[in-house]
Amino acid sequence: MTPSPAARSELAPTGKLRVGINYGNFLLVNKDPASGEYRGIAVDLGRELGRRLEVPVDLVAFETAGEPQRAGEIAFSPAYLEIEAGYLVPAGSPIRSIADVDRKGVRIAVAVNSAYDLYLSRSLKHATLVRVQGIQGSYDIFVKDKLEVLSGLKPRLTTDAASLPGSRVLEGRFTAVQQSVGTPQGRPAGAKYLGEFAQDVKASGFVAQAIARHAVRGVSVAA
Repeated sequence: MTPSPAARSELAPTGKLRVGINYGNFLLVNKDPASGEYRGIAVDLGRELGRRLEVPVDLVAFETAGEPQRAGEIAFSPAYLEIEAGYLVPAGSPIRSIADVDRKGVRIAVAVNSAYDLYLSRSLKHATLVRVQGIQGSYDIFVKDKLEVLSGLKPRLTTDAASLPGSRVLEGRFTAVQQSVGTPQGRPAGAKYLGEFAQDVKASGFVAQAIARHAVRGVSVAA
């Protein structure tokens, strides 16, 4: 899968591939506390793309998924990976299912500008979102203010439940956060190549190997 000259020039116009990574998503990106280097599935994909384009890679870190403006501005590839998003409720909660959550009086802690915050903002009709900075921040306010629901990625919610006696992660999911690669609109050759790249790293086993290499639970290769 050799990139065309047009794809290479659109994706790396300066001769370097600038890869935006969201280090707020701990499942895909982690920062080594000692070296300060970023590691993870998304980093591996960015470096693999740079290798195929035969250009050096410059990682550009973002704190949340919402910082790079998305809809209408970025041409996304098919998803390469997905993560289930769900809800955690405290001990003694009368909320038994996901269908019970969207009701008046229900306050949901959410990490602002996370992918699932964007989804819930569009979807909820009655419940109130309590937005705070970061995944840990949403957990902290859920506990401190005794909110009715904590939203989040299910791998993290499972960890949170273990530290909150009697709490429950509700069955099912309210969405699956799909992870894609993208490039600004108006770069058709680059977007086409990214689509081919995303399909190839799934089919070749590269994504599955990256999941195993970084020992990430709760994610799967997208269909």
